[in-house]
Amino acid sequence: MPPPPPPVVSIIEIKAQDVPLYMEFVGQTAGLKDIAIRARVEGFLEGVHFQEGSEVIKGALLYTLESQPFEEKVAARMSSVAEVQTRLAKAKGDLGRIKPLAKINAVSKSDLDAAVASYDASLASLDAANATLRASQIELSYTKIESPINGIIGKTQAKVGDFVGKDPNPVILNTVSQVDTILVTFFITETQYLEVARFLETEEGKQRHSEESTYELILIDGSLYNHQGKADFIDRDVDPTTGAMLVQASFPNPEKLLRPGQFAKVKIKVRTIKDGILIPQRCVMEIQGLYNVFVVDENNNIATREIMVGSKIGSSWLITEGLKPGEKVVFEGLQKVKDGIVVDPTVAEIKSTDQDKK
Repeated sequence: MPPPPPPVVSIIEIKAQDVPLYMEFVGQTAGLKDIAIRARVEGFLEGVHFQEGSEVIKGALLYTLESQPFEEKVAARMSSVAEVQTRLAKAKGDLGRIKPLAKINAVSKSDLDAAVASYDASLASLDAANATLRASQIELSYTKIESPINGIIGKTQAKVGDFVGKDPNPVILNTVSQVDTILVTFFITETQYLEVARFLETEEGKQRHSEESTYELILIDGSLYNHQGKADFIDRDVDPTTGAMLVQASFPNPEKLLRPGQFAKVKIKVRTIKDGILIPQRCVMEIQGLYNVFVVDENNNIATREIMVGSKIGSSWLITEGLKPGEKVVFEGLQKVKDGIVVDPTVAEIKSTDQDKK
């Protein structure tokens, strides 16, 4: 009876390649500017002049408060200004008459001094009255609340008829966010900071740091954001309670896809392994912390090889010891083989996943 044919297995040939290593950090997004809208004077809300969730332009009218009390105050201040102007006109006329008389000693010097003092006092009173009028007019202007920036406005926190602007905790009426650029904040540990800092001291790190955009963003659905970002700052110190440092990066957002408050992963390249070896994780057998693969020699004989693994790169392992370029390892059919047997190898076609390409 003829012996059974050797089992057919799929193999891959080891190839050396440059392997970039990345770190990923969970961050949260914020607008380039997130401006809280508050009432600067007390009063009842009379009007809401925007559609919630819509884009607004700088200077657009958002809210109006009842203005009658402030209009009355402005009118009273204008009346005061008019009274002071009348007194100033009289003082100016008196001074104009007394000056020529004082030159010919027709009136006493004390009369001249009194006229000058009255005129100067009227001038000061007019300045004070005008200042009080301007303050009242400013308060009146606060009854119309306008958008301070171009951006997207959220849901209103106050309705028509609500009393707003009362200290000490005035209601935040709304928030306007500028989202053409999005900020992402995240924390890194001391160890991660040192690794990134050392990478930036290398030639590759200096070149990458000089590029305009170096950070990538992975959205909550696992997709890679289309635009790269850059670091804005790393905080000056490490929080002693958490052992972490705050980092902020900015990403362009021309399509307005990102909004404040989203969670995403920031991906940072820390170094590149020259002539690194990657093999699919399914090639590797792990038993009690030891990693092994089946190696196929030039005679198609199987032998078990112990290896050392490093980081996981997508669906692959980075191999640090145990394999060399040009060697062949079993990819599919591990259950069919054991040490010493002969196999019929076929080269497997492996499709790289998006994660492997990163």
